[in-house]
Amino acid sequence: MYRSIQPEIALRQRVGKCFMAAPRRYDEELRAIGQSLEAKGVTGFELYNARAGYFIKDLREHTPSFHSTIRNWLRGHRDSDNEFVTYGFELGDVEELSKRGRARRSKQGQLIQFSDLSNILRTIGAYLDSQEAELVELHKRPISITLVYRDKSRHEHREERPVSSFYSFFLELYEKRNPS
Repeated sequence: MYRSIQPEIALRQRVGKCFMAAPRRYDEELRAIGQSLEAKGVTGFELYNARAGYFIKDLREHTPSFHSTIRNWLRGHRDSDNEFVTYGFELGDVEELSKRGRARRSKQGQLIQFSDLSNILRTIGAYLDSQEAELVELHKRPISITLVYRDKSRHEHREERPVSSFYSFFLELYEKRNPS
């Protein structure tokens, strides 16, 4: 008996589309991470995008405690007096942070500061979203950003820009969210 496989292929394609992962919203994810980093006092960092979430290296040097220094010295580890702190954010953690952030969101019409880390990161995330790009890594320094991302063709791009270069894009986003 001959039967057509076209309906089965069409069904598999429809079902496959139903279970596709939702596209990442970097504006929301980076805003939530920015709020968490602000609470920790982090200003300079390197952020790396991984399949399961984000890995962040705080660039402030942290001096270990006296006891830790003595213990390391006795063990023969005399090379470094400073350590870097790292943070990991799984995607589920980021979603939870985002929900909490939306619940605490400031009043409508209130002036928003571009200089807040969460707003800088939201703006960069919206920039990536507008490019339909995939974030690879982001390095935040006091006045500069290094952004590495892949476009839809999977070509990798690297942009080194002053933080202030995102300000006009921030204003456009603000006007879209708060029309007069």
